Amino acid sequence: MGSEIACQSCDLLVNVAATKHGQSASCPRCGGFLTRCYDNTDQRVLAFASAGLMFLAFASSYSFLSLSRSGVESNITLLQAPAALWSYGMPEVGALVAAFIIVIPATVLTMMAVLCFLINQGRYNPWLVPLAKGVFLGQHWSMVEVFIIAVIVALVKIAAMATVVIGISFWAYAAFAICFTLAVSSLDRYQCWERIEALRAQ
Repeated sequence: MGSEIACQSCDLLVNVAATKHGQSASCPRCGGFLTRCYDNTDQRVLAFASAGLMFLAFASSYSFLSLSRSGVESNITLLQAPAALWSYGMPEVGALVAAFIIVIPATVLTMMAVLCFLINQGRYNPWLVPLAKGVFLGQHWSMVEVFIIAVIVALVKIAAMATVVIGISFWAYAAFAICFTLAVSSLDRYQCWERIEALRAQ
C-alpha cells in the first residue's frame, strides 16, 4: 500500500505518511475522517475483543430482566428474547434479532481477536485477508448499541406498569457493547491493511 488514502466522501487522495502515534488524519477538502494511528493497535483490539467475548458469555448465562406485577413474576434471559419472538409466531424476526445482537457481534469480535493475534505474531498468513474483509463487512451488520438503547427506552415505559429488576446479564451486555464499540473504533482500516501488506512483503 502507498502512503496515500482516498477520502470516502470526496475521493481526494491524501498523503498520511506523516501520521504518528495518537494522531488522526482528516481530508483537507471536506474534513472527512481518514485514519487514526496507534502503535499498539493489535494489543488494544485483542484486549477489547477478548473482554467483550467474556462479557457476552456472562450475559448469556444469567437473568437479563425480571418483571413483577400483582404478585406475578417473570424472568427473561438474553437468549430467550429472540426465542420469545419465535414462539409468538415471528420466527424471521426472532432469527434476525439473534443474528444482529448475538451471533454477528460475537463472530466479528472473534475474527478481530484472531486477526490481531495473527498480525501480532509478525508472520504473514493467507487467512489475514479474508479475516480482515469479514471484520470490516460484519461491523456494519451489528446492532449492539441499537439493542441497548431499545431496551433502555422499553424499560422507561414498562417501569410505569410493573416492577422492573435489572439482572446481571443486562450489565454484562452493556459492558459487552462498550468493549465491542472500543474494539471496532480501535481497529483502523488503513493501518490494518498496511500491516497486512507489510507482512506479505517480508
